[in-house]
Amino acid sequence: MSLRLTVVGCSGSFPGPTSPASCYLLQAPHEGRTWSIVLDLGSGSLGPLQRYVDPRELDAVVLSHLHADHFLDICGLYVMQRYQPDGLRRSIPVWGPADTPERVALAYYGHHFKPVEEFEFETVADGSRFAIGPFDLQAWRVNHPVEAYGYRIEANGRTISFTGDTDTCPALGPLMTGADLVLADTAFVDGRDDERNIHMTGSRVAQAALDAGGVRRLMLTHMPAWNDIEVCRSQAAAVWPGEVDVALPGLVTEV
Repeated sequence: MSLRLTVVGCSGSFPGPTSPASCYLLQAPHEGRTWSIVLDLGSGSLGPLQRYVDPRELDAVVLSHLHADHFLDICGLYVMQRYQPDGLRRSIPVWGPADTPERVALAYYGHHFKPVEEFEFETVADGSRFAIGPFDLQAWRVNHPVEAYGYRIEANGRTISFTGDTDTCPALGPLMTGADLVLADTAFVDGRDDERNIHMTGSRVAQAALDAGGVRRLMLTHMPAWNDIEVCRSQAAAVWPGEVDVALPGLVTEV
C-alpha cells in the first residue's frame, strides 16, 4: 500500500439512503505504522467510519469547509474524545477555515467555548502547506459561496486531488495537474442546474481535469440522492477520454 482511499460517505448536501455525507479516509504507511486522516467529517459519517478505523486514532481531520454535510460529525468525535470511559488518548489535529473552533462550539454547545484538549485546531488559508506523517497537503481556495478549499495530497509518490465543493475556477488547474486520482464535486447536472459558482457538473469536472493535464483517474463524488449517478457519469464521459469512476460508500481503492 502506497496510498489508500476509502470512501466513507459521498452523498452531496445531506446523507442519502445509502451513504453518509462527505468523508474520505486516506491511509499510508510511514515509520513502521499506518497513518490515517479523513478529508471532511460530514453528517452521518462518524458511524460508518468506525468500520475502518478507530476515530480516536485518527492522525488528523482535514475540513474542506463548514457546511454541515462536510464537518458536522466532528461533534460526535468530540463526544468520543471527551467522554470515552478509558479517558483521552491524545488530541486530534483538525485543519480547517479560521472560524472552525467557533463553529464546532456553536454546533455542539450553542455558544463559544475555550480551547479544548480534545482537538488541536489549525487554520487553513489559500496556499497553505502542511504535513501529517507521510501526507503532504496543499490547500487551494475554490469557488463556493462560503470559504472553501480543495486539497492536493501527496504520499509515497502518489497524489490525490480533492476538489471539495466548487464550481469551475482557476485553482482547479494547479490542484489537479498530474494527479493520480481526482475526486471531484459533481452535485449539479447539465440541463437542470443553471446556477453557477456553487458546484460542478460531470462535464465541467471532466473539462477541468483535461485542462489541468496529466490526470490519470477521474472519480465523481458529492452527488445528492436525487441525482442519477449514470446521468452524471455520462455527462463526464462525453468529455473525458478514459473511464469515469464514481465514488460509492465503502469503495476502497489503492492509488
